[in-house]
Amino acid sequence: MVSAIPLIGGIPAGPELLIILLVLVLLFGANKIPKLARSTGQAMGEFKKGREQVEEELQEMQGDEEDETPIETDSTVEDEDDEFETETEKETSA
Repeated sequence: MVSAIPLIGGIPAGPELLIILLVLVLLFGANKIPKLARSTGQAMGEFKKGREQVEEELQEMQGDEEDETPIETDSTVEDEDDEFETETEKETSA
């Protein structure tokens, strides 16, 4: 009976990992692999820091929006409209 092995996903282990390491050694050479791993680790660290900064800024922005009081509307425009309607009603009734 053949077991179902997912084609995508999962972390390679056992023979797959050995094949990947062998290909890396053949492509980059044994001397460059530590440098490559170091630079990859530094890049991942920078990416993580950047992501955390963006998340902090978003949380600050959401906190600011919740802290703000609703903007009060200027009632002078409504008062002027009421005065205008009263004046026109007076003119039409006279």
